[in-house]
Amino acid sequence: IDLRHSLSPRVLPEYVLQGFIALSYLYYMQYLGIIIMLPLTAYHAYRYVRRPRMSVLGIYDPTAVMNGDEMDRNKKEGFIKLALYLINFFAGLLWMILAVSS
Repeated sequence: IDLRHSLSPRVLPEYVLQGFIALSYLYYMQYLGIIIMLPLTAYHAYRYVRRPRMSVLGIYDPTAVMNGDEMDRNKKEGFIKLALYLINFFAGLLWMILAVSS
């Protein structure tokens, strides 16, 4: 249960920040950024809608957070998110360098 209390407050700010980045790509018509962030935005919306009903905000169920299958799935999800965020970071860095050089 202590693990859920440390993870749950970090979920909503991640979703809000990722949604802001996706909307800024949409506003500035960065099509590659939209393509990269759209599946993750849809997945975050799906995860938030399908979260277990609890008294506090968050998506982690305190009774299932230490389940082995749940931990493996969350670890795989974390690595995929990390890969997408790194691709997003380096694409943004490339776009910045191209904008400065032109």
